[in-house]
Amino acid sequence: MNFSLEQLLAFVTVYELKAFSKAAVKLDKHRTTIGQVITNLEDQLAITLFERIGRTVEPTQDAVLLYHYAKQAIEQTRTFDRMALSLSYGGLESVTIAYSSFIPQQVLTAIRKTLINDFPSMGVNLLVRSKAEIKQGIQDGSIHFGLVNVFESKVINSIDSMLMRSMAFVPFTGESSKLAQLPPNETYTAMKSTRQFVLKSMLDDDMASRVILSSHYEVVDQQTLIIRMVQEGLGWALLPRTISQSEYFSDHMVEIEAEQIKEAIHVPVSLWSQHSKQVAIVKQTISKCITDYLNAVDSVKS
Repeated sequence: MNFSLEQLLAFVTVYELKAFSKAAVKLDKHRTTIGQVITNLEDQLAITLFERIGRTVEPTQDAVLLYHYAKQAIEQTRTFDRMALSLSYGGLESVTIAYSSFIPQQVLTAIRKTLINDFPSMGVNLLVRSKAEIKQGIQDGSIHFGLVNVFESKVINSIDSMLMRSMAFVPFTGESSKLAQLPPNETYTAMKSTRQFVLKSMLDDDMASRVILSSHYEVVDQQTLIIRMVQEGLGWALLPRTISQSEYFSDHMVEIEAEQIKEAIHVPVSLWSQHSKQVAIVKQTISKCITDYLNAVDSVKS
């Protein structure tokens, strides 16, 4: 069977909005046109897709089974379209890189420096966004690249995803805090009752069970604010181990030594991007920059 993109779009839109009229508005079509497209699709498939209930509709069991595949087919078609169009365009005048708030500023600075060298005339916008916002931005074209936590993430066909190395997170506290003065065999117990600052994006990415240790924890939206409060001795936090290589961020902070904590918490980071020829060229520079930076940190640590 051959299905048109118009049929799949109409089916998916009616399914999601549960109304022909709302789907017509979204697709800029007349209601009767959407109704006819769905009727033709039902005739072609020899099944009923929607039960008409007044001005609304409810998907049948057959429609529920087909929805995922129709959505996937639309995303793949759009990806093909973007890639085909990009082949005739020149270089990008600017790119937008969105990132989760846990990404260290040193990594972002290293990326910016490298892009200046490789693409001196290209503008770069750096924005903090949630994973959902990054996904939507890449799909609608407003974001070119995303650095995201892919802990328990599903593959998205319309997004080019490259798994980078995991980022190690370890506990830090202020150098003058009580935790910093305790021996390693006592710190773990003390951490469980001491104020812990937890980055909101970690909770948004369903990592609460891995990152929350203390019964006395507070949620903070910005990692730089957490670092500042830890420096002031207001509590402790899990932070990227890479900040220990920064003179500015590591000032007045020490890594907590605890016998019960045998290894760092590893957060898998993926570089998401659009499917296009121009983006692929810039992606090579960004991915190499991230890998080189993490390798340099590892060499200093060893």
